[in-house]
Amino acid sequence: MKLPKNAFKQALAEGRQQIGLWNTVPGPVVAELLAGAGFDWVVIDTEHSVTDLPDTIGMMQAMVGYPVSPVVRLADNDTVLIKRVLDLGAQTLLIPYVQTADEAKRAVDAMRYPPRGVRGMGGMTRATRYGTVQDYVAQAEQELCLLVQVETAATLRQIEAIAAVDGVDGLFIGPSDLSATMGYPGQMDHPVVVAAIEDALRRIAATGKAAGILALDPDFARSCMGWGSRVTGVGVDLVTLARAVRALRAAFPQT
Repeated sequence: MKLPKNAFKQALAEGRQQIGLWNTVPGPVVAELLAGAGFDWVVIDTEHSVTDLPDTIGMMQAMVGYPVSPVVRLADNDTVLIKRVLDLGAQTLLIPYVQTADEAKRAVDAMRYPPRGVRGMGGMTRATRYGTVQDYVAQAEQELCLLVQVETAATLRQIEAIAAVDGVDGLFIGPSDLSATMGYPGQMDHPVVVAAIEDALRRIAATGKAAGILALDPDFARSCMGWGSRVTGVGVDLVTLARAVRALRAAFPQT
């Protein structure tokens, strides 16, 4: 069996816009529904949700039959977590709160087998299709994609250094944490924060690495695309559900 191609990584290399959304509800049902909605990618979020490793494998399996790329966001830049998620068959990872080039290099090393990195060897894994992928160890790295999150004011000064790390495919702005560390918690639309985001996206794009962001306001998302975002998250499952049910309830006001 041949190693599956990473369509998401290929699209980024070709400079194509990739639109996606967040999956925070654990389990295969919502994951499959989102996979069939026509987005390019879906983040399986294990940082700010109750989703854990057993959930993650089932959610990836639910997406297999659809032309969508699962992206797994880990809870931390942790070598063991990275190893375990890669063994589950994840090919694209989103690592939160990466603040320096050294931290980015640590994530890269965790994704690569020795001698180029420190990823532990495991043969009977979903990633190897349980031992049936030919030369998996030699080929795996070429189909792995790493996005690191820029989430603090201090990290804004490290963008070029992080982007220069070999093995980092993209830098993804986390607007909520960024706004908080800039002194405007919860104010992602504050002019100072917006200006910082615009500058960051432009600088990331100028490095040649993929720039990304989660932007739930459609107009702001389009602005971010204009500033250079190529990995643009435009929705979160629970946010979309909450808005829809509240709107439905409002359509039937009490008399």
